[in-house]
Amino acid sequence: MHPSLMKSIPVAVPSAGKFTRDLFWQAIPAWRDVSENTFCDSIWQEQNAIHNSFTLKKIVGDLVSRDFIEDVEAGLLRAPMAVRLSPYLVGLINWSNPYDDPLRRQFLPVGSALEPDHPFVTLDPVNELGDSPTPGLTHRYHDRALFLVTDVCPVYCRFCTRSYAVGTDTPGVTKVSLGVNDNRWEAALRYITERVELEDIIVSGGDVYRLRPEHIQTIGNRLLNIDHVRRIRFATKGPAVQPMKILTDTAWTNALSSVVESGRKLRKEVSVHTHFNHPREITGITEDAMHLLFDRGVIVRNLSVIMRGVNDDVATHSKLVRCLTHLNIRPYYAYISDLVSGIEDLRTSVADTLMLEKWVRGSISGHNTPTFVLDAPGGGGKRDIHSYEHYDRETGISVYSAPSVKPGALFMYGDPLRTLAPEIRQAWTDPVQRSEMIRVAIEAAGGMKRSATTNNTAECKHQPGVQNH
Repeated sequence: MHPSLMKSIPVAVPSAGKFTRDLFWQAIPAWRDVSENTFCDSIWQEQNAIHNSFTLKKIVGDLVSRDFIEDVEAGLLRAPMAVRLSPYLVGLINWSNPYDDPLRRQFLPVGSALEPDHPFVTLDPVNELGDSPTPGLTHRYHDRALFLVTDVCPVYCRFCTRSYAVGTDTPGVTKVSLGVNDNRWEAALRYITERVELEDIIVSGGDVYRLRPEHIQTIGNRLLNIDHVRRIRFATKGPAVQPMKILTDTAWTNALSSVVESGRKLRKEVSVHTHFNHPREITGITEDAMHLLFDRGVIVRNLSVIMRGVNDDVATHSKLVRCLTHLNIRPYYAYISDLVSGIEDLRTSVADTLMLEKWVRGSISGHNTPTFVLDAPGGGGKRDIHSYEHYDRETGISVYSAPSVKPGALFMYGDPLRTLAPEIRQAWTDPVQRSEMIRVAIEAAGGMKRSATTNNTAECKHQPGVQNH
């Protein structure tokens, strides 16, 4: 358990108008002379994004050692996600101590910190491909669908649940192509139009930040013109990693605002769902961008991912929530990390997540408290972290059901192996003992079920969704 998790620590957050407004990026050697106007230009941010360790070394110079760069290179060779860092993020990372920096941990793997994947890890951990009636559209819940309109982002997160598709190919993963494509979009929109039960559409990817303004308007208005669609959510990590786009790419922001206003006239909600994980991601630039969206009547909600050494202690997570509320961003979900390859060093256990939730709840008003959830492996959807059918803290197996999503199925999650006793970690390496631990867990959760199925994807080791007989 994180050493500060159990401490009740008063949380100090910047008051309105007090988020950092210094020229923080000028601490980077290559950007010492970059003015505020230049740095806050969204085109400059795109043109100066970092895509590899060579460029990183060139930009940060002697702030990091050669050994650190080599450690990053070793991490990237094993990572399912390519690297892409916005200059905004690079400027916020503490390069004097990059190993412990919570922003670096989210985006740059280092080989020395990587741990063996849990046997439950799959390339598509929540089975989005399996629940897709047409490419790039996931229809899992009765009245909601996920529309993946692109496969690129302003940055690439190590922990991305869509490592099967997002970004460029890596040494270990050839990506499913979900790029901008009119024919694919038309097929998805036709499906949504034909399924009258669909009221809520999440437009994601990739990231809608990377769509052109006309794409935002086309997709938004097409969806608004479908009578039974009542809500649209545009999903983007952009405000956390490139907030200046909202301020300086006026065509994009105007397109989003136009769709929001069109929805309001139809009495339909159009909102933005974003993704802040740490208070240091929030600056005065963020504040200005969020105030602009607030002034235009745009509802913004946040979905964070709980990560070891990033936001898994009470003080940091509480401060994150409070900072968000100061910007009128509504905390929505706090996810336990999905079973993604290459992030075992970032994952937390269900037990620690339960304790974190216990301390955060009550520290701020209920409507500003996120719901702590697990996205059930194998396609069970989001489940309250407390709602397991069975949780064995010794083996680390938790079992969830989703009767309104997939009746008669059980879904298993595995705690990080490092959190388990040595003899249990050893047992996970033995297929016979592993099968027995799984059998005991699913029997304890509700009787005998057939053994878990194996995903057809070669990279996937195990599909932890178990159907009831």
